[in-house]
Amino acid sequence: MDSRKRPLEADLTAGGSFKTPEKRVSAVPLQDSDYTRWGVEETCQYLRREGLEEWEDIFREQKITGVGLRYLNDAELEKIGIQYLGDRLQILHSLGKLWHVEAEQSKVFNDSIHGHVELHPLLVKIMDTPQFQRLRNIKQLGATYFVFPGASHNRFEHSIGVGYLAGQLVQALNERQPELLISRRDALCVQIAGLCHDLGHGPFSHMFDGMFIRKARPEITWKHETASLEMFDYLVKDNCLKPVMEEHGLVLPKDLDFIKEQIAGPLHTNAAQGKKWPYKGRAEDKSFLYEIVANKRNGIDVDKWDYFARDCYHLGIQNNFDYRRFLKFARVCEVDGQKHICTRDKEVGNLYDMFHTRNCLHRRAYQHKVGNIIETMITEAFLKADKHIQIEGKGGKKFTLSTAIDDMEAYTKLTDHVFEQILNSSSSELAEARQILRNITCRRLYKCLGQTQPDKFMNVTREVLLSWEADLADSFPQSGAQNVDLQPEDFVVNVIYMDYGMKEKNPINNVRFYCKNDLTTAIQIRKNQVSKLLPEHFAEQLIRVYFKKTDDRSLEMAKKHFVQWCMNKNFSKPQDGDIIAPELTPLKASWSNNNEGEDGEEGSSREVNWARVNGQKKAKTKLF
Repeated sequence: MDSRKRPLEADLTAGGSFKTPEKRVSAVPLQDSDYTRWGVEETCQYLRREGLEEWEDIFREQKITGVGLRYLNDAELEKIGIQYLGDRLQILHSLGKLWHVEAEQSKVFNDSIHGHVELHPLLVKIMDTPQFQRLRNIKQLGATYFVFPGASHNRFEHSIGVGYLAGQLVQALNERQPELLISRRDALCVQIAGLCHDLGHGPFSHMFDGMFIRKARPEITWKHETASLEMFDYLVKDNCLKPVMEEHGLVLPKDLDFIKEQIAGPLHTNAAQGKKWPYKGRAEDKSFLYEIVANKRNGIDVDKWDYFARDCYHLGIQNNFDYRRFLKFARVCEVDGQKHICTRDKEVGNLYDMFHTRNCLHRRAYQHKVGNIIETMITEAFLKADKHIQIEGKGGKKFTLSTAIDDMEAYTKLTDHVFEQILNSSSSELAEARQILRNITCRRLYKCLGQTQPDKFMNVTREVLLSWEADLADSFPQSGAQNVDLQPEDFVVNVIYMDYGMKEKNPINNVRFYCKNDLTTAIQIRKNQVSKLLPEHFAEQLIRVYFKKTDDRSLEMAKKHFVQWCMNKNFSKPQDGDIIAPELTPLKASWSNNNEGEDGEEGSSREVNWARVNGQKKAKTKLF
């Protein structure tokens, strides 16, 4: 039926056979995807295939190689002896096919964020695998869905969006700067990396590697990026995609290395062996390609662009960053001997807004206190169920929730559905885990006692967290009878890091800009050149304490323990400290409610401080 929608024409090949329009996905042979490696003879062969054999002698006489094709224009062709305009236009048209990123017939998807997007047929082939389809059943924002009813989107649609945006950025650079010599092979690898960058996520996304695996297997250091590389290798092998990739012009294994390096950085930490350039997939002159999917230099990449837009849309939060504007101004400039993606100097304020948006998303959604409580409870349920969940892997071997990451065949079967598997089970071994998940569905959640901050950043290990939970149980308030028995296991302490993506550093210091009058010189713009209203600090450490018991009596006493613990540890006063423990909060001078030291002004016209005088509780009112 599809053939009726196309012109009834056929393509006569060199062997005299006909190809139907269905097969004719491109007028350019797929092996030509890296024309920059051609010599003079390969260039002449291409002219013959395009029916331009009469100009072979001129190209051979001028020694024009594949690299030189990109620089040919109408004036140059006329100069070397091609007299008629029609002939020159025909040559330029045929040559243009070589570097046009969207040369092959694409498939169209209707995305909720980016609209109708076109994806290369090789990307579609990758999508149509069990390993990629698995992402349909992994929520993008994990347990945040239990707080924000609209946040039901998944890693599958996010990955499609990142693959699409990777193609948009690489094509924008290709059209704006032909001298970069971006081949279709380069562009295809970048799009595949964008599509496959999240293959390694486990159930409930970041909860799995950030909370569950850390507790279930504290002896290993494991991140979802590591699993993404293993899952990608398994996807290619299990679905026999190497021949398909080669048909589409990829060179293996070099391009496979390039794809994986874009996802997780250099594949071997000692691979450089004293060399400056640590990557194997592409030479240093293509360094800018490594900044598109996962930008290790400053964090500005298409992964963030998609999840900013997608998450804000589903969360109902305003997105202040427009990636389309960045696409308009993106250019590659040389910085310290390497090529990096830069943007216009006037865009510096918009980039600060982008990182501010990231911080707002973390504060309002990703690190929402109820969402974190639910992820903590799910983690506890998974830990209790870990040994009792059996997942079949390679060769029939059985794996648990925490060991499935060691076998990609087993890991392919592990998605968010394990929540329902435990919840709906009748096994006595899963009784404790099942009860925790039932408490979540019935909204019987742990309670947040409050949030505090240390004076300076602390290295918080698992041992430190356990000691803090014990200290909380022992932090008896200095007033009032201790009539409730609180144990360390009743408390849960979470440490949250909020930053602009580069810990305490300002990521804009690693961004380079160019000016309108000089498109090639990269400059740096410091914060004090932009605005005095920008943040002084770019990272903070938050400490939240949750309490497992829900009865009012225990909860009231636990809150007092929490305030006393903050005092003992010299942490900041909890926001509601004056309300939940007014008899405790005046004991530290730094916890006074006036604003001296913040803006140089006194506080409100009336302030009530609570103090203990001779063992008696006394209200002290200070009038100004």
